[in-house]
Amino acid sequence: MASRYQDAERARVEHLIKSENPVFYGGKAGKYFMTKNRDFVLHENLKNLYAPICNDALEYFKFNSISWWGGSRPTGHILSSQIACLNHLFQIRLDKSAVLTILKNVSNDFVDVFEINTDKYLPAYIQFEAVSDKDYLNEGQPTRGNNCTSVDALIYAKHKDGSRWIIPIEWKYTEHYNNQNKATEGFKKDPLNCKGEKRKNRYTDLINNSKQLISADHSCFYFEPFYQLMRQTLWAELMIKNKDLEIIKADNYLHVHVIPSENEDLLNKQYKCSGLEMETTWRKLLKDQTKYQIITPSKLLNGIDSLKYKDLLHYLKVRYLW
Repeated sequence: MASRYQDAERARVEHLIKSENPVFYGGKAGKYFMTKNRDFVLHENLKNLYAPICNDALEYFKFNSISWWGGSRPTGHILSSQIACLNHLFQIRLDKSAVLTILKNVSNDFVDVFEINTDKYLPAYIQFEAVSDKDYLNEGQPTRGNNCTSVDALIYAKHKDGSRWIIPIEWKYTEHYNNQNKATEGFKKDPLNCKGEKRKNRYTDLINNSKQLISADHSCFYFEPFYQLMRQTLWAELMIKNKDLEIIKADNYLHVHVIPSENEDLLNKQYKCSGLEMETTWRKLLKDQTKYQIITPSKLLNGIDSLKYKDLLHYLKVRYLW
């Protein structure tokens, strides 16, 4: 499935590698990936990360038992959204002022942020690959980074009214989606036990009981990216409903979607399930549209200390062209 933005980004970043731009620290591409050698996959995976975060990020994932996308180490895939999220946010995670600044770029309603102490190692004001303590989505015991609903990044904040909020952040880079209906996947081969039926059995009642999702027609909830957004919405709702069972005790939530504005293949596609583009489709499925916000990566980081983070901001502008 062709994507103009993904193709353009791949070509641009491949050129950075071939021209030995410092953002890849001399790394070479052409590693074997999905049946053949690829010019968009680095041989030295760690050079896909912003160098100052590399050691801490490795330890953070290891000692908090978090899985990396696609394997046991950071991927060398230069268009990875997991890597993009870490490259943007990991260095500022310990800086309370910086984290509050990026949160205010989404909403001015927040006055403080709290350390997230469910990280056993290197707890900070942003958590990565966040999951709930208990399973509320019929998915089994939550494991960070795979096989369950998780969020790329999480902020725990104080609202101006004194309530505590969770801010789940879903990070996109060049992702775009086909028209696969996840509710019917495998139906022709095994109608009763296919993946689609298992998904519907898992989420149908949760959707029907949701205070946020409009459940009159479930069809869009099983097409990406709405399938992921649906599960994260339920996750946030149930974290709050069951806060007495959770270490993170939240009264409310704000769901943040970070997407480059250039990714028109994700944002502006006319989705089969609705005939509308992404944001309009999703907002029509929400009872309270203020609980969902889209922001670009550059706008999210706007206003952080430009001297303290001079090197990071330069790296991001070259690496991600913002």
